[in-house]
Amino acid sequence: MSELIPLLKMVPVLLAAILIGNWYLAEFKKARAMNKPWYAPYLSLPGLMVIGIILLPVVVWWIRR
Repeated sequence: MSELIPLLKMVPVLLAAILIGNWYLAEFKKARAMNKPWYAPYLSLPGLMVIGIILLPVVVWWIRR
């Protein structure tokens, strides 16, 4: 039973990652179909969320340093 609780805590995080990833992929495909520049998907809301999530550990590390 004690192993089940950490696994249940991982489920919402994984679901959020899947949803944001699919949302970003849809924006990427839409931008590509409209012949927008390569950086256009990164300027959309899911793109900014992905960048923020990737940079968050770096920013926290920099502040605590």
